[in-house]
Amino acid sequence: MRRLSTTDPDFETRFARIVADRRESAGDVAQTVGTILNEVRARGDDALVEYTQRFDRYGLVADTDWRIAPEACREAFEALDPTLRAALELAAERIRAYHADQLPKDRDFTDAAGVRLGAKWRAVDAAGLYVPGGRAAYPSSMLMNAIPAKVAGVERLVVTTPTPGGEVNPLVLAAAHLAGVDEIWRVGGAQAIAALAYGTGRISPVDVITGPGNAWVAEAKRQLYGVVGIDMVAGPSEILVIADGRNSPDWIAADLLSQAEHDPSSQSILITDDAAFGEQVEDRIDVQCAMLSTGKTARKSWDDHGVIITVADLAEAPRLANALAAEHVEIATDDPEALFAEIRHAGSVFLGRHTPEAVGDYVAGPNHVLPTGRRARFASGLSVLDFMKRTSFIAVSEDALRAIGPAAVALAEAEGLPAHARSVQERLS
Repeated sequence: MRRLSTTDPDFETRFARIVADRRESAGDVAQTVGTILNEVRARGDDALVEYTQRFDRYGLVADTDWRIAPEACREAFEALDPTLRAALELAAERIRAYHADQLPKDRDFTDAAGVRLGAKWRAVDAAGLYVPGGRAAYPSSMLMNAIPAKVAGVERLVVTTPTPGGEVNPLVLAAAHLAGVDEIWRVGGAQAIAALAYGTGRISPVDVITGPGNAWVAEAKRQLYGVVGIDMVAGPSEILVIADGRNSPDWIAADLLSQAEHDPSSQSILITDDAAFGEQVEDRIDVQCAMLSTGKTARKSWDDHGVIITVADLAEAPRLANALAAEHVEIATDDPEALFAEIRHAGSVFLGRHTPEAVGDYVAGPNHVLPTGRRARFASGLSVLDFMKRTSFIAVSEDALRAIGPAAVALAEAEGLPAHARSVQERLS
């Protein structure tokens, strides 16, 4: 864990190193993924059979080995403990309501020149969702990816998920039932992304692929962008907590560990104006790590990538936060709005002492699929718009063409495109 203070003479140099630290996949991952993508494109189902046996120790032999039936998802949902089922339903309801409010409106108007203009929004025909398996099998990710797609109006919603040793997470199946998933395939890794993008004998291709995954999955999405749309290239989880000394050290320690426990490459950063409070938080992290079932992962993440930054005044925090452009930013102060107004780059912001990041992962409503690796400078979290595209339209009357056509002719001729100019001029004359 690194300690920095803005009063240190070398602060800017050390802080710049933290900002530049990518913590993402190396070149050998890219090369391996490229080979897998080429194999799936060339050999289809046969390649999926081989990779699934090699990586997941699961044989895709009979038809029933490939897919998880809708009935299995329904049974998993009905078998849930009533308290857990109610929690899943509450999460789904809130996620659905928040994303329904994101639906864009079509435009159709006639401007002063008499030209009719507008745009229509339509959902993609098919979307693929990657859902991690094994230790990282989260029903919340299923809801966060599938519900916006359904709200957008996607007709075919396909899930690929690894089932190591044939093991299936019943909570993920229950979430799939609740979200209305159409197909679930027992395929994971980069090979699953390739199958969704290119299609195979069994799996038909999709138009957009979303969902979290390991370094190989993220790299596969990056390489296939353009063949399909993707939500984003996701890296390790991040949290930045801006907190004064009037917080509970236990609360803030738990918030920092909530992301550290995801992966050893995750990063948790605390910015505070109270050095003694920072030390208290560090002590509580030591205590809480020892009590977590995920303590080994969280401990390595904190030891390797954790940072505590002490500032003279919290007014300095937004500048640092904007440079970091973190996935999650908590502002635990008496007046979080004042700092929030100055934060321009963040995946999602959590305001006030009683708003832990974890509430956003499950039941708040906004999507928890967020940009990492400083991509919040130019990217946003997953939304219904990731499953939609906009088609503009133009209708020009004879009078309107007389009003704007000559300018089009002049510009076409200036660009050396005579056929463009003629297509307009013929109508004008």
